[in-house]
Amino acid sequence: MRVVPTRHPWRWVVAAAALVLVAQFVHGLVVNPGWDWATFAQYFTAPSVLSALWTTIELTLWGTVLGFGLGVLLAVARLSNNPVLQVISWTYVWAFRSIPLIVQLLFWFNIAYLYQTLTLGIPFGPGFLEFNVTGVISGFTAAVVGLALHQAAYSAEIVRAGIISVDHGQIEAANALGIPRGRQLVKIVLPQAMRSILPNAANEVISLFKGTSIVSTMAIAELFYQVQVIFGRNGRVVPLLMVATVWYIVLTTLLSIAQYYIERHYARGSARALPLTPWQRVVAKYREIRDTSHGAPRGATR
Repeated sequence: MRVVPTRHPWRWVVAAAALVLVAQFVHGLVVNPGWDWATFAQYFTAPSVLSALWTTIELTLWGTVLGFGLGVLLAVARLSNNPVLQVISWTYVWAFRSIPLIVQLLFWFNIAYLYQTLTLGIPFGPGFLEFNVTGVISGFTAAVVGLALHQAAYSAEIVRAGIISVDHGQIEAANALGIPRGRQLVKIVLPQAMRSILPNAANEVISLFKGTSIVSTMAIAELFYQVQVIFGRNGRVVPLLMVATVWYIVLTTLLSIAQYYIERHYARGSARALPLTPWQRVVAKYREIRDTSHGAPRGATR
């Protein structure tokens, strides 16, 4: 008796229609002169664009490192038994999630209107060192401070969610063994919490990378601002926007690849055998085709 598989003709119709739409889109990219690919190629690796790209990467790195560093401290404070730290942490998260990022950035950019000098010394007492705010907090520094403080509020909730996802029985076992709380956090809780933290944290980093374009309102020469300056001079808006778009896509793709391998690293304790990476699948498929072409029996080992 012959088994006839179920036919799904509409799947092929939908797939064909989708391929036609994709082909039309690609054709438009190639033949439409409005895209002006010559101008795109001219400015894609221009020194001014690459310098602005590096500024964008620096803003992302500083915002990520400082934001997640402060976010971890806020998450630990929120989960501590100290009511003062709990209230301070909750208030910080509530305030910085409520205020739009552009408002925070402009506030820090204009902080000199409120405080002309910074003084280091005894609280409510005499000062020992005094700095001019204008000389200490530049536009770039203000952008880093604003991005980091804003990012810390979201990072704190991501880290807190990851920590409370760890089975409480393991913490009780660590307490029974007399392991200090700091060591419990570093050696037991955080490595397991990373499996829950990483996907959301990676999304936040990617959002921060794209969100750095908002500092263009502060006249900081990051990628989007520099592109605006160039097309403001030559009027080639579309190809210059494509320059920024492609660079954002390239770096976001690299971040996604890094996310995949970091998540794979922290998944080692949750699975007996990790799935093959895309490259390992390609190598395995190549070996299978090679062995088949050489006449090796299926499933044979060498």
